[in-house]
Amino acid sequence: MAFFKDADEVYKYIGGVFREAAEHPESGKKLASANVTMQVYYTDPESSLTIHLKEPKVEVVDGGDDADADVKLWMSADTADKFWRGEYNLAIGLAKGKVKAKGPASKILKLVPATKPLFPLYRNIVAEKDSATV
Repeated sequence: MAFFKDADEVYKYIGGVFREAAEHPESGKKLASANVTMQVYYTDPESSLTIHLKEPKVEVVDGGDDADADVKLWMSADTADKFWRGEYNLAIGLAKGKVKAKGPASKILKLVPATKPLFPLYRNIVAEKDSATV
């Protein structure tokens, strides 16, 4: 069974970590300086996020679909959950085809180190959901 029950939970938790990243003293500035718009399409449940990693700050659009996004990614929402917990290597996912990318994936891989300080933040965001599913 999928971790997220519906798209609203994807927006709350995965979108939430991006929103909180915008305020993070270390990662927020690094992510915003990437000058990239990223479109992510999730399955199980079907959902999408548009993330504008541009100055002055990260912006997230729930359910967004930016045809002109610099990078597009496709993955299951469970894969995203594992990534944000620090349990999934995005580069390996791309290499094995479990994560699909269109555009310069190298731009995204350069951002991965900036996301690592956000893993505890994400775990805090989903802690209540985790305790409810046990």
